[in-house]
Amino acid sequence: MKLLFSEQKSDYDHYQFPYAIWAIPETGETPSDIFNAGFLPSSRNLDRFYLCRQVRVNLAKFKPSSENRRILRKGAGIEVKLVPRDKFDYTPERRQFFKTYADIKFGKDTMTFERLDALFSSPIISHLLVFTDSEKGNEIGVATLYLEGKALAFYYYAFYDLNYYARNLGMFMMTSAVTLFAERSCKQLYLGTCYSDNALYKTQFAGAEFFNGFRWSGDMDELKFIIQRDQGEVSQHLLETDEYREEFYKGDLEKISGASEFRVKVK
Repeated sequence: MKLLFSEQKSDYDHYQFPYAIWAIPETGETPSDIFNAGFLPSSRNLDRFYLCRQVRVNLAKFKPSSENRRILRKGAGIEVKLVPRDKFDYTPERRQFFKTYADIKFGKDTMTFERLDALFSSPIISHLLVFTDSEKGNEIGVATLYLEGKALAFYYYAFYDLNYYARNLGMFMMTSAVTLFAERSCKQLYLGTCYSDNALYKTQFAGAEFFNGFRWSGDMDELKFIIQRDQGEVSQHLLETDEYREEFYKGDLEKISGASEFRVKVK
């Protein structure tokens, strides 16, 4: 992959000169290679990715916890079906359902019909999980996915009937996805970013790990430390923070650099 560093606003008083880091795939690379390096798609055409604090589940380590099983029990009677995108009928009724959900969850017209249509016609959706209330016969939720063989599943947008709030439908859908792809021997399930306490629900699966900027870490105390740090005034980069280095890496910069996913060869 090629890396592009796009400069963001600097804080010269604290010597902070941030960059957004993009990855551009090269010939012979697949999206799973880019995901594995800590990047998520910033283009629905899968031709540009961004480095971020994201969460994935190492599915070889996943075993349902008592909480996972409780969520699955609350969804008893809800059927789950994996559908290739070319077999999924993007009907006007579904289109309106997705738009209504997006308006309520994200804000009015944050996702326009045009943006919704572009999403459902782009390469970033290869499959969908369709959820149906078997008793009523109603379709109550759809999760969009990008799958690459057994290398990865990317759980992207989920749209669901908010009247099923009492049954934790949103969490049921995600837990069902984790369970399904673990059973199918998929290697990794990517669940998106985690920058606040509200996103920690993504880590409630055995095998959960997050990208911390230089490696995948399964230490959820480390993730919570970084989230709490973000909520205060920050005048240093993370790796400049003595408390972080001491608590999680015993102050050993060589240990940190040795764990890095990135190498640059000088030609």
